[in-house]
This record gives sequence, C-alpha cells and structure tokens, in this order.
Amino acid sequence: MEKITALEPRIGRFQAMGCPCEILIDTEDADLAAAQFDAARREAQRIEEKYSRYRSGTVVDRINRCAGNPVEVDAETAALLDYAAQCFDMSDGLFDITRRGWDKVSWKRPFVRIPSGFEIDFGGICKEYAADRILEILMQRHPVSTLVNLGGDIACAGQRLWSVGIENVARPAEVVRTVHLRQGGVATSGTTKRAGHILNPKTGRPVERAPLSVTVAARTCTEAGFWSTLAVLQGAAAETFLAGQSLEFWCYWDPQ
Repeated sequence: MEKITALEPRIGRFQAMGCPCEILIDTEDADLAAAQFDAARREAQRIEEKYSRYRSGTVVDRINRCAGNPVEVDAETAALLDYAAQCFDMSDGLFDITRRGWDKVSWKRPFVRIPSGFEIDFGGICKEYAADRILEILMQRHPVSTLVNLGGDIACAGQRLWSVGIENVARPAEVVRTVHLRQGGVATSGTTKRAGHILNPKTGRPVERAPLSVTVAARTCTEAGFWSTLAVLQGAAAETFLAGQSLEFWCYWDPQ
C-alpha cells in the first residue's frame, strides 16, 4: 500500500473491500471532515455489499447463478458492464472479467446473460471505481481538496498537491519514489501481495516474466487500474507497452 506524506490534513481510516482505507481532507473543520469520512465509509460499504463475488444475494451473485438465463441490471451495474466490454476490446481479450471469454457473454442493456459455468468478477475494476466514486461524492458535498486511498488505489481532486509514496516491492516499508499529485488517480497492479492472482485469460495461467508491480498515474483511478493491470499482462514487454500509451508509470522487477 502506498504511503502518503501530507502536512496536517484531516485523516479518516476504516476497513472496506478487504483493505485499509484512508480519506484525507484539506480542512480545519473537524465536523466537516467527520461527515465526509462517514459518507466515504458508507459508500465503500455500499459498493462492497453490491458487487462482492463472495456474498450471496449481490448483483454479481445473481448474475453468476443465472444458469444461462438473462438478468436485468440497474444503471450503475450496466455502466460497469459497458466498461468491462470496453476493456476487453481495448486489451484484445486480455482484460476479461469472466477469465473465460467475455465475447461469449450476451450483454445488451439492461440484460446480461452469461453461459452456464461462467462467472463474472468485478475485482479488477471495483476498488478503483469505488475510489473514483467516493471522491466524486465527497467533492459534490464539499469541494475541498480530498484524497481517497483504498488499499493503495488513489483518487484525488482540489488545489492541494499531495505526495504519494510508491513502495519498494522488495522492502514494503520502504518508499522508493514519491509522486506529486493534485488531480487524477494512481493505481498499482502486481503479484507481490497475492502471487498468481493476475491470470492470462487466454492460457488460464499466471503471466510469465511479469513485473512484480506496475504503478500508473492517469486521469482517474479506474483508468490507472486498467492500464497497470494490462501492463502486467504484457509480461516482459510491460514497460515498452506503457511507453507506447504516453502514460506516467513505474515498473519494478524481481532483482534476481
């Protein structure tokens, strides 16, 4: 998880989506900050409860249990499915929320139907989406400089310049680079936290010769998450791939 260095912001912390979360607010108003922290926590919990693959009764659970029958979804879920389809197309099938072939899914708003034996998993999208969504809600409530950090996936907006530290993947307590960010998102993908969790959907196996971690800065956290994950899926060609996208990025490799 990235370490954040800032001069006396109000900081709220909570657990959600399986990770530690921090909200940094550039204000001296303790009551305003407390209200913002509460709104952020409630939104994170809402998204987790709605899209978790591991809870019964969620939207994802209903879709995955449809046994080939169509399921009608709400506008928010439809937007995520649209984005998943876009990611699949842009990545030539490497970014696939089914891991078995999004092109076999029937998706036409507002109905989705997945083949029997298939499952969708928004895990590669949802935390980054949540960071952007929480930031949007907080800025609509009070337009003060704000940074949202969901387990290292970061979104920020406002006038304050935040300093975001990138961890040394070999020594997690050590910061190897500091990124200065006023607006936009930063996300990291890799194999140091959960080895083998990024699979090549075309082979069903972990990516060979992949970097240990890839951090990308982009206009939103959701975009940063897409590009960082897609870079890991490129394996040894990750840096060349990102350089061709004109993105700001940092790749870290196994020193051995």
